[in-house]
Amino acid sequence: MKVATFNINNVNRRLPNLLRWLRAAKPDVVALQELKATDAEFPISAIEKAGYGAVWRGQKTWNGVAILARNAEPILIRSALPGDPGDREARYIEAAVRGIVVTSIYLPNGNPQPGPKFDTKLAWFKRLRAHAAKFIKQDIPVVLAGDYNVAPTPFDIYPTRSWDKDALIQPKSRAAFAALIDQGWTDAIRELHPKQPMYTFWDYMRNRWPRDAGLRLDHLLLSPALKPRLQRAGVDRKVRGEEGASDHAPAWLVLR
Repeated sequence: MKVATFNINNVNRRLPNLLRWLRAAKPDVVALQELKATDAEFPISAIEKAGYGAVWRGQKTWNGVAILARNAEPILIRSALPGDPGDREARYIEAAVRGIVVTSIYLPNGNPQPGPKFDTKLAWFKRLRAHAAKFIKQDIPVVLAGDYNVAPTPFDIYPTRSWDKDALIQPKSRAAFAALIDQGWTDAIRELHPKQPMYTFWDYMRNRWPRDAGLRLDHLLLSPALKPRLQRAGVDRKVRGEEGASDHAPAWLVLR
């Protein structure tokens, strides 16, 4: 069973790229982020034609998350992260697919920091940890997939000082991610690739893709119930180099 996460950065603009990747990679489950489309604008017809069922929560202009399942219909569990009834942003969706629970997470960026946006990021992380702890307690097979907008360690960003003030690599951001992992989650990519950077994001600016000036922001975290089933994991880097590509590449894992 192949599970992937992909920040598509505008699902309609990148639809040809997405469909090409689905055909080539054949993931069984895909968590998408940054749809940048309303619910009505989500390209469900094209996705169904490609052989995928879907659940999604859109938002005009920004955000938006979805879960796709190959030759199956994902069963929607929730379309918002618990803990803040006033949160109207489309950043979390959760579904059951083939006996496991999969999320699509689009964690707030947090810039500029310090400030209210960074405070929102940390508060969102706290809510995510509270929700994730319930999965651990109940021993549910879960993949927490998504764009966490955190490069967890200095190894997860190319050698540079240019991001030093960015919310993606602040000590508090990294500590929030580490606190989540410490609940008992396994970072699938890092588990199988401890000595490779495994970047998933290359900014459009400053020639960062050709220079391989990347960051690892997209993560697949496995609950203890799934860790023994982890076989392979990787990043489809070549997708980032295509014409009209997202600034992210898909990260994926295979469960036996």
